[in-house]
Amino acid sequence: MRIIVDAMGGDNAPQAVCEAVAKTVGTLGADIVLVGREVEIRAELEKYGSPDGITVVNADEVIQNCEEPVKAVKTRKNSSLVVAAKMLSDGEGDALLSCGSTGALLAAGLLIVGRIKGVKRPALATLLPSEKGPVMLIDSGANTNCKAENLVQFAHMGDIYMRDLQGVKSPRIGIMSNGEEEEKGSTLVKDTHSLLKNEKLNFIGNIEGRDVMEGNADVIVTDGFTGNVILKTVEGMGSVMGRMVKGIFMKNLLTKLGAAFAMSGVNDFKRRMDYREYGGAPFLGVKKPLIKGHGSSDAKAVSAALWQAKRFAEIDFATTFESKIQAERNLEDE
Repeated sequence: MRIIVDAMGGDNAPQAVCEAVAKTVGTLGADIVLVGREVEIRAELEKYGSPDGITVVNADEVIQNCEEPVKAVKTRKNSSLVVAAKMLSDGEGDALLSCGSTGALLAAGLLIVGRIKGVKRPALATLLPSEKGPVMLIDSGANTNCKAENLVQFAHMGDIYMRDLQGVKSPRIGIMSNGEEEEKGSTLVKDTHSLLKNEKLNFIGNIEGRDVMEGNADVIVTDGFTGNVILKTVEGMGSVMGRMVKGIFMKNLLTKLGAAFAMSGVNDFKRRMDYREYGGAPFLGVKKPLIKGHGSSDAKAVSAALWQAKRFAEIDFATTFESKIQAERNLEDE
């Protein structure tokens, strides 16, 4: 198995990417291909003894977040992301991970890798921590302008993912709204609610923002704009809460003594709230595993995303997903 990594994607690339790869390749059980500026990548790998199982493919250009995604993918043929996506499409790897531009990765997925037949819009599916375990947020940033039929398909995508990868027998599907009542929400929410009532899903209706962390739905369906706001809010909340808890225990000698007894529970809490534990987010709806890591990913987050990419490739989730989405929705290409 080979996992292709856009070594230049992300705020901390290539340092964090190379550190994660060097420390993970020995236990991952897969070879890794790093795509990007070869001189910089090899200099980083040398810090860790240039481990075996890593191949470097040179690509001099880097697509920046400020660039128009489709134009960048079409014109920057020697960028790390485009070269990596072409390798995936050509069968030179089993999965692709990038922490770079979300829009560019989606464009590369559509233009180079290709979407699954019947999928109108691939969606970014992110697992979030909650009181009752991981919940899926879909779409979490790929599609800012959606129609009700798109959100219905997102619901089916999330249902398949949670059943096949998370082992949830009958995932509870909820629409993000500003109230639980059916008449609440935007026109998009109301139209989606009306359609989902007639789908063969465990649809529980509208949910509110507080339901995210309480884990009252297994799949949270929304458009990419709202989803990305929720995602960044949850991530920020987790970071702030972690610092606040640490501050409480560091107040004085007595609280420090208390911390010694409570540290196990505190560390477990921090782990459950740490988005880095969940790795990256897959683009559901493309033909091969495409994993989007957080732009601010450090080595820990990249490592978790590598394991997720391997898992997707191992179970051939894209093929399974393709057969199920077509069987359940009976969709045809537009």
